[in-house]
Amino acid sequence: MVLETKITCLHIFIDIKMPLLTYGICQAACAAVVVACFSAAGVTFGTVPATLIAATPALAACNTAYASCYAACSPLILSPI
Repeated sequence: MVLETKITCLHIFIDIKMPLLTYGICQAACAAVVVACFSAAGVTFGTVPATLIAATPALAACNTAYASCYAACSPLILSPI
């Protein structure tokens, strides 16, 4: 009975938590990449005004890649494992 309960709890964890965990890992990877991209362009991510990002091609490319990466993560929150 105890083993059966533990297996049931494991199934609930996998069904509910794993998509959230996968989504979170994906978002963290996107954030790490955009921070590295901004750093390579010589600025600190999160400190640059949107007008400067739009006016600087390298930063605009970083920002576009960041948005695309986040969009790629979105289906993971609903995907079954």
